[in-house]
Amino acid sequence: MSSSTRLLVLGVVRIFQPVHGYDVRRELLSWRAEEWGNISPGSIYNALKSLTRDRLLEVVGAEQVGGRPERTTYQLTSEGEEQFQSLLRDAWWNVRPPIDPLMTAVSFMSAMPRHELREVLKHRIAQIEAQRAHLKFAIEGHRFESTPEHVREMFRLMEARIASEIAWAEALSRAVTDGEYYFSDDPVAKWPPGMHPGGTAGAARAKAPAGKAKPGKSPRKAPRRKKTG
Repeated sequence: MSSSTRLLVLGVVRIFQPVHGYDVRRELLSWRAEEWGNISPGSIYNALKSLTRDRLLEVVGAEQVGGRPERTTYQLTSEGEEQFQSLLRDAWWNVRPPIDPLMTAVSFMSAMPRHELREVLKHRIAQIEAQRAHLKFAIEGHRFESTPEHVREMFRLMEARIASEIAWAEALSRAVTDGEYYFSDDPVAKWPPGMHPGGTAGAARAKAPAGKAKPGKSPRKAPRRKKTG
């Protein structure tokens, strides 16, 4: 379980305790936690059970109404309160870059054709603009009667973060159009010596035949044998 999930579940239990697991789930869904917190609705019950095993939560009751499944009621333990306070301050005081699979993709952009990357960047910009419009609508005209006020600030933070990618994508698109960087559909002659489309000089060295010196290295000389007698 991630520290973010741990903080979310402990925090909601802390606000409403004693509280049923169903109400914890419903509250987090009203915060749209599945969109920004990397927490699926189905994992919330597992998180409650895991935190109970870790003695950060305790079960204070269970009831069954009609034919519905039994509802368990939770509250924080003293250890849970300490953990909540620690996680809360850790999240505020430490700046951590969000994990983004795009960072990995940027590392290998040279394996794509130049024209495709230009189209990809146009597509990403259009997607981001659509997401920004949705978030602005949520901030300015959303139905907040049943949603906590802090959710507005979450949307503002999400909008600010995705907006920053637009300027980066536009700058990269210009660089790609102007012929910067190397791509898989560029003529091999354009690539620096020792490199090839979709690969690196290191890959070329790795393919060097056994027994032959790799590029950039001088061949080893066999050690001289000492004369005896």
